Amino acid sequence: MYNSGMVILQLALLLLLAGCSAWAEEWTYWIDPCTPEAEKATACKPGDPELGKWALEAWARESGGGITFRASPTEAHARLRIHWANGQGSLYGEAVPVEVDGQRGADIYVLPDTRMLGREIATATRTDEMLRDTVVYLTCLHETGHGIGFAHTAAFADIMYSFRFGGDINEYFGRYRRSLKKRGDIATRAGISEADRAVLKARYPAKE
Repeated sequence: MYNSGMVILQLALLLLLAGCSAWAEEWTYWIDPCTPEAEKATACKPGDPELGKWALEAWARESGGGITFRASPTEAHARLRIHWANGQGSLYGEAVPVEVDGQRGADIYVLPDTRMLGREIATATRTDEMLRDTVVYLTCLHETGHGIGFAHTAAFADIMYSFRFGGDINEYFGRYRRSLKKRGDIATRAGISEADRAVLKARYPAKE
C-alpha cells in the first residue's frame, strides 16, 4: 500500500503547476558517452547510455504523450544531462537543479560501479550482468524523475521511493530484475508504479 495522502497532495499541486495545458512538454537531453577514459574513471559500460535513453523513453511512454524527450546536439543546451559518476557524490545517483536557456533543467549523476553499492549488490552483480544493468537503469529512471520535477515518496512500490524510509534495497532492484529475460526487455518495461504514473500524468497531461 502506498501513502495515499502524500500522493493526493502531490497530484493536487502538480495539477496546479500543469496549468491544464494540453500540449506535450519537450525536454532536450544529453547523455555522456562511455568513452574508454570514462570507463576507466567510473566503471561505466558502453551500453550504459542506452540505459539512460530507455529511462527517458519510459517516462515519455508512460505519460501517454504528455512529455517528450529530444537529444540535444550539445550538452550546454540540454535541459537534462546524464553523467557517469565516480562515487564521490551520493551513493546511487543525484539530480542537481540547473537553469538552461531560461528553463528548468538538471544535471543527473549516476554511479555505474555496482562494486561501490555494498557487499550484497557487488557480489550479485558480479555474476548477473542484467542485475547490474537493472541497477543502472532504475537509477537513471529515479534521478531523471527528480530532474523532471518529482519528489521522493515513502511507498516502496514507487520508482521515486527513498531508501531513507528503510525498505529492502536488494528487493527494490530484484523485483525488476525478475521481470527480465533479456537485456532488451528493459526498453519495454518501464519499472514505475501506478502511483508514479498518476503523478506523471497529472504533471504532464497528454495532448488532446
